[in-house]
Amino acid sequence: MNFTQSLKENYEFKRLYRRGKSEAGPFVVVYCLKNGKDINRLGITTGAKLGKAVVRNRIRRRIKEAYRLSENRMRRGYDIVVVARGRSVSANYHQIESDLHRCLHNLGVMPDIS
Repeated sequence: MNFTQSLKENYEFKRLYRRGKSEAGPFVVVYCLKNGKDINRLGITTGAKLGKAVVRNRIRRRIKEAYRLSENRMRRGYDIVVVARGRSVSANYHQIESDLHRCLHNLGVMPDIS
């Protein structure tokens, strides 16, 4: 990912949950907040209720790949946290991708949704 760094610290996630705008879909919830930088920062959350580590990592990889492939079409300067919902366990890649794109478009991070 050329224009994205990872969010890793707990206080960064909490700040987004508290002050960021959110958009929910059937498979993911996306929180975003402007960060005043020329890059985006991405955090992905998969809770233990979704399943064991293999399942959670599969969901995380699908979300990360959907983000990576559409990164060039996104506006820069946002902190983004993607939270996987329970239905994402049984969803295929294309369902997660379209849900992520719709949420990012509604938040104004991704202007075109093609």
